[in-house]
Amino acid sequence: MVTEFTSIEPATGAILWKGQSGDADAAVADARKAWPTWAALPVTKRIEAVRRYANQIRGQAEELAELISRETGKPIWESRTEVESVVKKIDISVTAYAERTPQRQLSSQPNMRAALRHKPHGVLAVLGPYNFPAHLPNGHIVPALIAGNTVVFKPSEKTPAVGQFLFDAFKKAGLPGGVVNIVQGGPEVGKQLTANDDIDGLLFTGSAQTGVALNRQFANRPNKILALEMGGNNPIIVWDTDDIHSAAVLVVQSAFLSAGQRCSAASRMIVKDELYDRVVKEVKRIADRLIIDEPFSKPAPFMGPVIDNDVADGLTESFLTLMSHGGRPIKHMARPLDDRPFLTPGIIDVTAMEERLDIELFGPILQVIRVADFEEAIAEANNTRYGLSAALVGGTATQYDQFWSNSRAGIVNWNKMTVGASSEAPFGGIGLSGNHRPSAYYAADYCAYPVVSMEAEQTRASIGIGLKDEDRTETETAAEVSGQ
Repeated sequence: MVTEFTSIEPATGAILWKGQSGDADAAVADARKAWPTWAALPVTKRIEAVRRYANQIRGQAEELAELISRETGKPIWESRTEVESVVKKIDISVTAYAERTPQRQLSSQPNMRAALRHKPHGVLAVLGPYNFPAHLPNGHIVPALIAGNTVVFKPSEKTPAVGQFLFDAFKKAGLPGGVVNIVQGGPEVGKQLTANDDIDGLLFTGSAQTGVALNRQFANRPNKILALEMGGNNPIIVWDTDDIHSAAVLVVQSAFLSAGQRCSAASRMIVKDELYDRVVKEVKRIADRLIIDEPFSKPAPFMGPVIDNDVADGLTESFLTLMSHGGRPIKHMARPLDDRPFLTPGIIDVTAMEERLDIELFGPILQVIRVADFEEAIAEANNTRYGLSAALVGGTATQYDQFWSNSRAGIVNWNKMTVGASSEAPFGGIGLSGNHRPSAYYAADYCAYPVVSMEAEQTRASIGIGLKDEDRTETETAAEVSGQ
């Protein structure tokens, strides 16, 4: 059923976009029809097509950045970096495709060759998130197209305008009809798309709750590729360091960039007892100075609002829940405007909580845990079902080696933020953070599958053992077998 829905600017409350939900089944049918021709093109032609798309984005970079800021509430400086990532993804994906899925000649017998090639899956569905509404779906779509797949893209219902912009850019780039398809809508449209048996796979970025549901849905469909990039409950350990200010800066950036709406954001700061007072004081001091404002305001804000009022309400409730279960507030989360989803960063000590919440809060809330020794710090870092990102600030090289070896995470950093991973590296985690199909540079791995071939130009074959002589009777052979 077609329904109308709107996109609201979180910073202003103004209506940004109006549209109707789409028909996922029709979009899949269009993608299926276009797939054989697209897959049959030389890879050089497909690369030319996505490069034309990159040129479209490059030529409209400021327009796209402004749209991202209006639809997500991000500061304009941050949206510009997202647009840069969209453009850079094309060259990175071309390199990754050549490196991760090349054609190879393998060693083989004389007069024979063994070949390794890769084939596209077919029609791939892409479900995009709202926090990076251009960069993250782009990171699935471009590698899928290069590999020879066609795509059905459903943007988040919270950022449909950015999704439409990306689709229009593909269209302007001259890609054949049906190669990239968009279907707008909410959860019901998403369910229609994922249930369609004519898709060959699903590339998902979003919450662990939805990812687990998709994993169950695809459990009896092992022929479908499923790549899940989910969230995190990420730790950042602060250990022995003389530079308390830099340590606090890394913590604040990890926890509060994008208003905490990054799957790799630090949710938990684990700090050594002896450093606790100085580190917490400095983290709070910096957090108090953060400018929180509309995307285009001056001076430039560090962070804008969260995506909508429902999310802001949920985060406020989460902070109160932590307090009611034994958390001690260090910096109270505040809601400056009742009708818009601006939040000030919240910092709360949860050391005394008997059972700490193991959920992805996905907002500007930092939980603080004090520990006595390094082994306890690592154990606390791993005290989660998630496993996306982890960082150690301070400590020695030996302690970092210990931390790296024992961390249950797909990204392990030293004296760096938990956020800001390179697109030239794989991105993914374990546990509730993913299903062992890391994206970014490794997206090529799940966009095509390997085919091994043994090949000879002439038909020559013989059986050298186990055959009876042609002039011996069946009775003689049977007698030999029975031992007579």
